[in-house]
Amino acid sequence: MANMRAMVLDRPGTPLVMHERPIPLPARGELLIKVTACGVCRTDLHVVDGDLEHPKLPIVPGHEIVGRVAAIGADVSGFVMNERVGVPWLGATCGVCPYCRASAENLCDAPVFTGYTRDGGFATHTVADARYCFPLGEAGDDAEIAPWLCAGLIGWRSYRMAGPGETLGLYGFGAAAHILAQVAIWQGRRVYAFTRAGDTAAQDFARSLGAAWAGSSDDLPPEPLDAAIIFAPVGGLVPAALKAVKKGGRVVCGGIHMSNIPEFPYALLWEERHLMSVANLTREDAREFLEIAPKAGVRCEITRYPLEKANEALSDLREGRLQGAAVLVP
Repeated sequence: MANMRAMVLDRPGTPLVMHERPIPLPARGELLIKVTACGVCRTDLHVVDGDLEHPKLPIVPGHEIVGRVAAIGADVSGFVMNERVGVPWLGATCGVCPYCRASAENLCDAPVFTGYTRDGGFATHTVADARYCFPLGEAGDDAEIAPWLCAGLIGWRSYRMAGPGETLGLYGFGAAAHILAQVAIWQGRRVYAFTRAGDTAAQDFARSLGAAWAGSSDDLPPEPLDAAIIFAPVGGLVPAALKAVKKGGRVVCGGIHMSNIPEFPYALLWEERHLMSVANLTREDAREFLEIAPKAGVRCEITRYPLEKANEALSDLREGRLQGAAVLVP
């Protein structure tokens, strides 16, 4: 069988290296997928930079995968050859722990994560558990859909946890926020976008998508918020968001990693404000979002990179040089 190419992390804190290796055969219950696009998520950056400990090494990052079924393992049903599918962060769960039995598979005690504990999509091919892959149909461009598989899915979970209020703040206007802003505005909510101080390009971008207001994360919005979602991995934004939400409001931390949250006065949390985090996603989250995104007309602003430029894409994300999302196209 011919070889595949993959960008491999050998040690956190070092650049990815291009490797050639035999294309794997899918085991029982698995799909072999020829990758056509893979989004570059901030979680990938946390894996590469060593913020997330204990990855499987060496590891191929990438968990916003769009591709075509290239081989089907034994006991797999519901997929056909060359079908377009998506592979998300949640790669598998145990199915037997108390969380799985309680329909909270995102909190599974023995999970598998794509691009972290099993090889992901910074490659020409990948293997995935068929139970955690999703048919994507044929509408839309592969690269533009790729960010849906994490920025969209985990963003959607954060969005639902934020509740049904009319005013929503989004801190860190990157891949997830620009997707969720479109859904919220489609649903008739007022969106307030918070960016790094002086990032007028991101603020203009938010307003172009229909945000009612865009400004610095240090600013208070023109009206109190029903809820806020923090996508930027900056713990200092938690007190700022609590200050911005009204009594009974919610602040949702939507990332897998965040810098330390500074001490803040209890008065910011009082009056029944809620502070919560989001962990991973469930397959039900995926089914819900993949149904609603086309109805909402979600369009991703993307920058495409060839596979061998994965380190450049990660650097651009790290330094805040991107508008929207980065996507690798093998």
